[in-house]
Amino acid sequence: MKEYPTEKIRNIGLISHATVGKTTLAEAILFTAGVTNRMGTIDDGSTVSDYHPDEIERKFSISTSLMHCFWNDHKINIVDPPGYPDFIGEVYGAMRVIDTAIVLVNAVAGIEVGTETVYKIADQNNVARIFFVNRLDKEHADFDKTVNSIQESFGKKAVPVHLAVNPGEAFNQFIDLISMKLVTVDDKGKATLGDIPGDWQDRANSAREALIESVAECDDELIEKFFEAGELTTEELQAGLRSCIATRQIFPILCGAAAKAIGVPQLLDFIVHYAPDPSYIEEVVGTKPGSDEEVRFPAKSDAPLAVQIFKTMSEMHLGEMSLFRVFSGTFQSGNEYFNSTRNATEKVGQIYVLNGKQRSEVGKLPAGDLGAVVKLKNTHTGDTLCEKSNPIVLPEIKFPDPVIRVALEPKSKGDEDKIGAGLSAIHEEDPSLSVAFDPELHQTIIAGQGELHLDIVVKRLQEKYNVQVEMVEPKIPYRETIRGRAEGQSKYKKQSGGRGQYGDVFLRLEPLPRGSEFEFVDQIVGGVVPSKYIPAVEKGIREAMAEGVIAGYPVVDVKVTLYDGSYHSVDSSDMAFKIAASMGFKKLFKEANPVILEPIYDVEVVVPEEYMGDVMGDISSRRGKIVGTSTEGQFQVIKAKVPLAELYKYSTKLRSLTQGRGIHRRKFSHYEEVPREIQEKLVEEYNKAREQGS
Repeated sequence: MKEYPTEKIRNIGLISHATVGKTTLAEAILFTAGVTNRMGTIDDGSTVSDYHPDEIERKFSISTSLMHCFWNDHKINIVDPPGYPDFIGEVYGAMRVIDTAIVLVNAVAGIEVGTETVYKIADQNNVARIFFVNRLDKEHADFDKTVNSIQESFGKKAVPVHLAVNPGEAFNQFIDLISMKLVTVDDKGKATLGDIPGDWQDRANSAREALIESVAECDDELIEKFFEAGELTTEELQAGLRSCIATRQIFPILCGAAAKAIGVPQLLDFIVHYAPDPSYIEEVVGTKPGSDEEVRFPAKSDAPLAVQIFKTMSEMHLGEMSLFRVFSGTFQSGNEYFNSTRNATEKVGQIYVLNGKQRSEVGKLPAGDLGAVVKLKNTHTGDTLCEKSNPIVLPEIKFPDPVIRVALEPKSKGDEDKIGAGLSAIHEEDPSLSVAFDPELHQTIIAGQGELHLDIVVKRLQEKYNVQVEMVEPKIPYRETIRGRAEGQSKYKKQSGGRGQYGDVFLRLEPLPRGSEFEFVDQIVGGVVPSKYIPAVEKGIREAMAEGVIAGYPVVDVKVTLYDGSYHSVDSSDMAFKIAASMGFKKLFKEANPVILEPIYDVEVVVPEEYMGDVMGDISSRRGKIVGTSTEGQFQVIKAKVPLAELYKYSTKLRSLTQGRGIHRRKFSHYEEVPREIQEKLVEEYNKAREQGS
């Protein structure tokens, strides 16, 4: 394969709300560029990017695909992450390695919640953006309305470069505002350029003027020239537009219909001419391993190496495959490199460039290029590979917080170890999945981005690791504390012939502010409890707190003062004082107005306005408290505090309430008291379980 220098590489990511046509656009790009001789379809499972059996079966993307094509003597790498919100973690990895996001917008539906979400991720990663209004060949497609919705959501930096002339089922014409030509596409996909129709001339002139004005505003010299001449030359417009896109001051709006490849050659031309190449970033910034000291490498092929893995996947008959970007230097097969994230060395075998599951072997890849490498032993998603003599750790890829959690139970006894190993391997492939064994709850908890996300994880556990598990509702990590004060004596005295046991303590229990955990105060004077026994007193209290008192949940936010006691010169021991303290703590805890606390989460729901009432009503029915609402583009944001016990499978309920158009985020906030009736129920269940166990 021909080697392309950094300046002739373009890295694009296709991002959108689900079902807007990303996979179809990827097919149209590969077909237009001559990589394939026919366009595959999602319905018959023949697309290049959705090749995994799960994707073919479900008819949507689950995992990020990497593709590439060649256009006008440039190499274009295409990263296609899923649009479905359950797999949003894939977008975070993809966004780290692209230079330009192609944001697809549905010409019928306009901006959707998922569009806002992926746009924000692009914004957080300082990625250039190009809007592509897709599906203009559908009934009710409306280009003007879609442009308005883009500008409402993302501001006037979004500027049309195309104007769709005849949106709808007959769509085949649009105006290019840079060349000021009408593009007409025939039934065979061939585009011809012609003059702009008379009835469109004024509108095209006005739109071109708006484009020129936006470009001029990005540059002091250009704005001066624009005010003097009232115009920019085509060359000035092109150079200015290139700079404005790279500096994220303009987000151009193009149009087309991916299913018929209309507008796709023009999109490729635009990417080659105007999208930033990888050298635009100039410097790669990281840190020295094990420190915060900044390290900078030039984004060039002759600089020290800096490679980051942005996705790890398991391929049948091949093993683990790592997708990467070369941020600086040249990555060569056969070389040994240093994994600075994990302090390990790696021998790099074969390097590939990909088109879905199709692999082509290459000997090396320059700065800015994307590829895949197989069978790395100690390297996983987010890790940095570099030269040991020039170490650098690139910034970690931050993945989203989970929005759903479930507990896994093995269907066969003895499978616990296999479950742990399988989940650990799946987490390395998919860091947006959180996996933990909770010793307090005695459950294996997995948390992810949606119910479907977790379904896929369980299916892979079964297929790859031959482990059958059941998803069950996870237990809630309640806590116990007190509202009041109590104090008193606790004496442990046991005589059984020979040496006995004697420990005597006076304890005072008081509540602490929420989040203070535990405070132990030694107020013994005069040695009434010898100092050698005081640690045993604290240990007895801590053990009683860990077990819980009224419902078996750990105790928090309590101050315990040891203020008096007595001892026996022969019969006293650490064990006696530990037991006395434990007994005393439990007795006094019950007298100090005990309460159960539950975890409360901050929940943020983004929905179209028409569903706001239903969603707020549902939150209230879950004992949630609405703390505020705001507007985000065209959508409403509802902020609430909701008990974790009421959030099980909430993402599924939200989807049904909003016809799939609502999304939510959640994060732990604090603990607060449960209602009295729930406390009584928890205490009753605990006492019943103890009776059955005894």
